[in-house]
Parts: sequence; structure tokens; C-alpha cells
Amino acid sequence: MKGTKNELDLDPSEFTEGDDCQPEIKSLNELSPEMKEELRRVGLMVEAEQSAGTYLQQDQSVSFCQERSANVEVMPIQAALDKHEWLGREYSWNVVPRDLDQYTEDAAKVEKVQGYFIRSLAGHIEKAPVQTCLYMRGGGSKQVVHNIIIAEEGSEMNIVTGCAAQHGISRALHEGISEFYVKKNAKITFTMIHEWEEGIEVRPRSAIYLEEGAQFINNYVILKPVKAIQSNPIAYLKGDNSRVLFQTMVFGKEKSYIDVGSRAILDGRNTSAEMITRAIATDASTIIARGLITGNGDNAKGHLECRGMILSNDARIDSIPELDASNTEVDITHEAAVGKIAQEEIQYLQARGATEDEATSMIINGFLSFDFSELPPEIAKETQRIIDITMDAS
Repeated sequence: MKGTKNELDLDPSEFTEGDDCQPEIKSLNELSPEMKEELRRVGLMVEAEQSAGTYLQQDQSVSFCQERSANVEVMPIQAALDKHEWLGREYSWNVVPRDLDQYTEDAAKVEKVQGYFIRSLAGHIEKAPVQTCLYMRGGGSKQVVHNIIIAEEGSEMNIVTGCAAQHGISRALHEGISEFYVKKNAKITFTMIHEWEEGIEVRPRSAIYLEEGAQFINNYVILKPVKAIQSNPIAYLKGDNSRVLFQTMVFGKEKSYIDVGSRAILDGRNTSAEMITRAIATDASTIIARGLITGNGDNAKGHLECRGMILSNDARIDSIPELDASNTEVDITHEAAVGKIAQEEIQYLQARGATEDEATSMIINGFLSFDFSELPPEIAKETQRIIDITMDAS
């Protein structure tokens, strides 16, 4: 937050604005085989016709944007601001303040910032996913992104977004501003997979506004090394009977510094929030797992759960759960645990024919598990496939 200092603070002016000269393409099949494989690893279907819409941004260039559903808008943010005059007035910089910190202030100064606008139209349940990718190429540069996502009343949509960088980037900054608006009885399921490089600094700033009966499901996965990530999205549950679920899966490797969490402000009646984090730290990585639930509304309920596993004496996990209640009718709880792989578990699996490495891998894969029941079966299967591939390569 603005006014606080910590070791992750950066001066965005140290980075130059990224290249905006990447060519537009008419199909993802025009990409190189190497890049197509990178996109697949962060959840994109290169066969874009399987999606409701696709958005690809490289540095500051919109390389590809396509709508495939009559009931879902997908377009670059600048085009959306030009098309919908109400967007800038009612939604842009509304739930994420411009002066939140140095990163939002820096992003707000960019005259023609890129990013995506996604909107599901009222009453429509879209089964095919909308897919987006934010890709970085330039070393020493910064990618500045402002996204606005709106689910109109009674609509549902699934968004799968991947973030990645070209191999070998020594230092770069990603600033991502994302504002979500979930209208009455609407639902957004948002699955994000990060696969950055070891020199990338990542500073997303995200907020979600939920009206009556709205639902927001957030799945966040990072399993590859990164320089540092600082992410702590906040959900404002203003409407009665609204609900939010944050699921976070983190595998810290090498010297990665990963400071992630989620916050929920339960203002409406009968609102609920659940936050589940699974974190593994190895090598010399640091993981800070945060969670905050504030219960204000009558009969608000919340639960925060963090489980961590340390695989190296040079690694570190900090679990920081916070509960804040201002109403006698709320019920909010938390549990946290950090430990190591139990030797008896390894011995049990070895006794059944597994090698020590196989047993360790099986335990880690079981520990890093998500409940994908909120996702459509096809998306759940694909997300699990990506996790399995990444874990097998570890």
C-alpha cells in the first residue's frame, strides 16, 4: 500500500516502456512453434476457435484479438474505451485507485495503455473459455497493462489467462492493473497461470466488486522461478449473498521471492469468502502467503487456510493470516501449517515399489492440488494437464 516500504519496492522509472511494434497476426498458428508451445504451457489453446475469445499482447503491442461469441465482448482496452463512453466514466480506475501505490500511479500516466476488455452480456452463460496471454520480450523494459472485466447481470464466463516471458530476459517489470465487476447473480471464474523468467519483477494490482448474489472464483498458479512477485487482490462483497473463492498454488524455486495473498471485505448480508493456499519452497526461495478476511455484514462467513512445505534449509515460508470482525453475527476462521515431507510417507510409498524420487514427486503432486469442481470439466482437465507437465519437468 502507498506509504509503506519493503524490500520489494521498485522505482518504475528505472524501466523503459516496452516495445509497441510487434506485428499483428490473423491467427495464432502464425506464431513460431516455440512460442505456440509456450502459450500452451500457460493455458492457451492455440486452436483459438475452441474459445469464446482470445487476446494476445506482446510487450505493449496487441498481436491478436478475436471474438468468437455473440454474447461476449473481447477487445483491446483502448478500442473499448472508444466504443463505450460509459466505460471510462463508470469503471476505469473505479475499484483500483490510481494513487494506490507507485505502480498504479505509473500505469495511470501511460496515455495509451494496453490491456483487455472482456464483458459477458446479461443473462448469457458462456461455456467456452475466454483466453488471454500477456507476453514479455524486452529486457530492461516494463509491460504496463490495464484490464477491465465485467459480467453483466445473470451471466457466467470462464477466463483463462497466462503470463510468460521470452527465455533469457535478465530484468524487466510487469505492471498489471485488473478491475473486475460481477453484477447481480453473475459469476466469473478466473484462472491465471504465471510462467515468468528469473529476472522478471511482477506487480499486479487487482480488485473485484461483487453485487447481490455474485460469485468470483480465482485460481492462481505459479510453478516456475521468478525474480519477485507481489500480488494481493482484494474482493469487495457489497451485495447480499455474494461469494468469493481464492485458490493459490505456489512452488518457489531458486531465489524466487513470492509475496502473494488475497483479501475479502464482507459487507453484504450472508456473504462468504474462502481462501486456500498451497505453497512449497525449495532452493533459496521465499514465499509469503497472506490472507485477510474482514467481516462486517450480518451472517458473513469466511475461512482462510494455508499449508506450506519446505524442501530446503535455505528456503523460507511465512504465513500471515488476518481476521477482522466488526459484527457479532459473523463467523470467520483460519488455519495454517508449515512443515516438511514426512519420512514415513516416503517409506510407505517405497514399500509399494516407488523409488525415493518417485515417492517425493507423488507427495508433492498430491500436496499441490486444487479443487477444480468450480471449473467446466474441459477447462479443469486442461489446467490439471498444465500443472502435471510443469511438475514433471521440475
